[in-house]
Amino acid sequence: MMKGKQGKYRGGLWLAAALMLISLLAGCGGNNNASPSGAEATAGNAATTEPAAEPVTVKLQLKWVPQAQFAGYFLAQDKGYYAAEGLKVEILPGGPDIVPEQQVAGGSADIGVDWVASLLTSQEQEMPLVQIAQIFQKSGLVLVSKKEAGITTPADLKGKKVGNWMGGNEFELLALFDKYKLDSGKDLNFTKQGFTMDQFLGGELDAASAMTYNEYQVVLESGIKAEDLSVIDMNDEGVAMLEDNLFANKEWLEGNKETAAKFVRASLKGWADAIADPEGAVDSVMKLAEAGSTTREHQLTMMTEVAKLIQPEGFDASKLGYTDAAAFQQTADIALKFGVIKTASKVEEAYTNEIVEMAAK
Repeated sequence: MMKGKQGKYRGGLWLAAALMLISLLAGCGGNNNASPSGAEATAGNAATTEPAAEPVTVKLQLKWVPQAQFAGYFLAQDKGYYAAEGLKVEILPGGPDIVPEQQVAGGSADIGVDWVASLLTSQEQEMPLVQIAQIFQKSGLVLVSKKEAGITTPADLKGKKVGNWMGGNEFELLALFDKYKLDSGKDLNFTKQGFTMDQFLGGELDAASAMTYNEYQVVLESGIKAEDLSVIDMNDEGVAMLEDNLFANKEWLEGNKETAAKFVRASLKGWADAIADPEGAVDSVMKLAEAGSTTREHQLTMMTEVAKLIQPEGFDASKLGYTDAAAFQQTADIALKFGVIKTASKVEEAYTNEIVEMAAK
């Protein structure tokens, strides 16, 4: 029995030594030419698998508070399109005291949404900004009047009280007045309009500025029928200026073109879905809209109208996001003529289609 115990003891020592040797070999890498198999291969692969890359953060600064005007970005977020591109997008709401260009130029955001005229002004002030996509292909600005006011053409604005929000929103109207040889200081009463349609509805204005997707709908929702209104469309009059775009900080863009392209690709995908499914788009909007500030019905109407500006009738859907050279030039020309900018914009530097083209690949 003693011999048996000694043999068992020596066998245990041998086994322990062997295991120690294997452990040492494994710790030193063992035979680098050996090809592990089975469980060893699985363990080896698990040990060498690189951790998933951290998503790249992109901050988007909106022009205004959450509403269907920006539905494509909210939908892209909800559907995981940004995440699929390896991005973590932070959508920053705008407001009356937030200037998107300042936020992007100062580094608080990487990409912003605003009207092209505002971008041109900021560029003239030497902010390092460049447009990377044009979301709205048409202007949404109209002048609305009650038929009883007798305004059927822009020429009929003579002697009338015409409202606009001012603060950079008036230049299409100034171009309209100029086209019809109307002096805004002598031939009509051009006055500041509030951000509601109360002045118009109360009869204080003969004609009021309205966005097709917002204020015009407010008028209809008040009970006035469309057939009892007259509408002057800036697009039809040839004085339209481009509105919602995407622009980036030039310095950020230099080292982040691929990231910008991924953001634009996911955003345009979100917009395509929003146009195809307005109900789904509004679901995303209502999650973020301030409680009591709007209604689902109003946002659904807004989405329907916004879709007409992003993808107008007859527009090639594959061109979503592209900046049209002629439309941009017209915007720049109007901006120069009416003092939005003091010197002619270098349009070849003001915008680029490179990022949209990269996004399309």
